[in-house]
Amino acid sequence: MHLKVGFSALAGFVFVSTAGAATPTFNKDVAPILYKNCVSCHRPGEVAPFSLLTYAEAKRWAGPMVAATERHYMPPWKAEPGFGEFRDARVLSNDEIATLKNWSKAGSPEGDLKDRPVPPTITSGWQLGKPDYEFKMPAKYSVAAEGNDIYECFVIPAALADTMNVAALEVRPGNRRVLHHTIVYSDATGAARKRAAEEHGNSYTCYGGPGIPRAGMVGGWAPGGTPRLLAEGSARIVAKGSDLIIQQHYHATGKPEEDQTSIGIYLAKGPITKSVSSIPLLQHDLAIPAGEKHYETKVAYTTPIDVEVTGVTPHMHLLGREMKVTATLPDGTVTPMIWIRDWDFNWQGQYVYRDPILFPKGTRFEVTAVYDNSTANPKNPSNPPKPVSWGEATTDEMCIAFIQYRTPRPADHMALVMALAQQLQLYKYRDLTGQEAPAKPAGPGQGPRR
Repeated sequence: MHLKVGFSALAGFVFVSTAGAATPTFNKDVAPILYKNCVSCHRPGEVAPFSLLTYAEAKRWAGPMVAATERHYMPPWKAEPGFGEFRDARVLSNDEIATLKNWSKAGSPEGDLKDRPVPPTITSGWQLGKPDYEFKMPAKYSVAAEGNDIYECFVIPAALADTMNVAALEVRPGNRRVLHHTIVYSDATGAARKRAAEEHGNSYTCYGGPGIPRAGMVGGWAPGGTPRLLAEGSARIVAKGSDLIIQQHYHATGKPEEDQTSIGIYLAKGPITKSVSSIPLLQHDLAIPAGEKHYETKVAYTTPIDVEVTGVTPHMHLLGREMKVTATLPDGTVTPMIWIRDWDFNWQGQYVYRDPILFPKGTRFEVTAVYDNSTANPKNPSNPPKPVSWGEATTDEMCIAFIQYRTPRPADHMALVMALAQQLQLYKYRDLTGQEAPAKPAGPGQGPRR
């Protein structure tokens, strides 16, 4: 008797609870997810192949949207959760993914219009207002309807009359359909201008980086990216007399396209107390055998001074599969910096920490990278696979983690880069420091180095 009553009560409770679960609607449940995480790319004029701004658009793509989010393919955010805390992380929670799935299964109901949040504002002009400097690619660039992706560096001979304290950089793509991403560098040596004149007049082919020694990174853009001002008192310093290098990654759309991208630079308004720069922690000695499915390499760097790190930018090419960056403090504590478990060259990014991290002198930064040079890698550019080493070409590879930092002491930049060159024994020591490499001490039984 008691069992029967208890079971009936439990069954009634389960029935009421299930029946009372609200069916997700677009206006109340789905639109907030899409507006926050998706429509920066999935809207008219942006790089995504379809828009998700309206109910009709979202309903049409409900099935593919569920499949992509369940596989964590979308939104495109490659950093592993819990391995570093970053600003603007595009990561859906399990509850959000379940909401999209349940909404689709229920037939994608629209719901009450009064529940829909206000759609995000779409800015047609400069998002940060009128910039202090405006630069544009020297001429329109044509991209064929079909073919391999293009990596081209356009040189703007700015020959700056004054040093620029850059607080923000904003990119206005000339053609979002064809432009995959943009990275802007500065060159105070004139080397980029010379190389462009020799190759294509005002541009040259570049893959991975600008291919110019001592070029400094100023900023960049990728679909969905939002320009941000650096913290008050901080700036990237672009030296007087510098030219700008605009590195463009184009992909074919199936029809001929043209692009002429513009760059806006915003100057810091107050006094600069900290300058922002990067340390390229790289492993140059790559020798990836043909057919090797799991080639692992490491590189480490110990900072000779205290350093305030603001972000990290991993970089590999098409054979890259995984990259992990950690920092081990002098007391043995390990700080996770970033982990890209499933590297995709088409979804690179500059990852900015939610809060800067102060690492003390003696902290050891370590990069571990894994490559797949087998036929099992669908992105392998060579079939059959061939041995691969460091280089700028599509079929070459790289292993770099750019550690972004800021400091109030100008001498810190040279101290950090000299320590990097000495510890990694870089063959381009002079390109990094502007000085000759110091002679290594002779080992036991060895004469002086010649």
